[in-house]
Amino acid sequence: MTPATTTAPVRRGLRDFYEDPTVPVASGTPRSLRQARMLAAALGPATAGAKTVLDIGCGDGTAAATAAPLLAGHRLVGVDWSQDALRRAHAHMPYAIRGELTDGGLPFATASADAVLFSEVVEHLVDPDDALDEIRRILRPGGHLMLSTPNLAAWYNRALLLAGVQPVFSEVSLRAIHGRPGKEVVGHLRLYTARALREFVAASGFEVVRLAGAPFHGVPRPLRPLDRLACAAPSLSSILLLHARRT
Repeated sequence: MTPATTTAPVRRGLRDFYEDPTVPVASGTPRSLRQARMLAAALGPATAGAKTVLDIGCGDGTAAATAAPLLAGHRLVGVDWSQDALRRAHAHMPYAIRGELTDGGLPFATASADAVLFSEVVEHLVDPDDALDEIRRILRPGGHLMLSTPNLAAWYNRALLLAGVQPVFSEVSLRAIHGRPGKEVVGHLRLYTARALREFVAASGFEVVRLAGAPFHGVPRPLRPLDRLACAAPSLSSILLLHARRT
């Protein structure tokens, strides 16, 4: 008698997950534009002196490409540890290099950067505290951190939780979506409300300058006007945009 056989699922770690070309490594243009405008206003024109801006977790480089016209004259460098993402990023930006956010893994000297774009990254990290410590190390005193992340308390997530549905943006598996709307698994490990994000960033040695909201490109089309309206109240918005300065 031949014993029954089963095919076990392939075991993948986080590194394998993010090197998978099918895993999304780009975010929506509206969020990227709002964040770039905030950074451009903070840096001022390059005529006053070119600044070094690091896009940490640059993914495929589309967010940097969106921001580049607003940051003309400043030096924009992409950083990611995914080799697949870096290959794609080179098509959108002139400088994209490999680096990690733990144990001094960013290949930059202390206090060497004027600003950091940190777009849709913190929610993917096992150790976000270590990541912000490393970002603080490379930023000069007074340097700018522009962070964006999904809002756990977005207006529709509040309704979903009341109905007993898993909130959008939250994930319980790296293999499939369970218990919530959506189809793509993107590897979210941490989620923040507006209050939690403020407190977390401040505790890491930054002064929070401004918290704003942005829409989410994945909201169904009929609900997008409401999603844009919710941006007026960041605590209800889909995406949180935070501007902080290194103390």
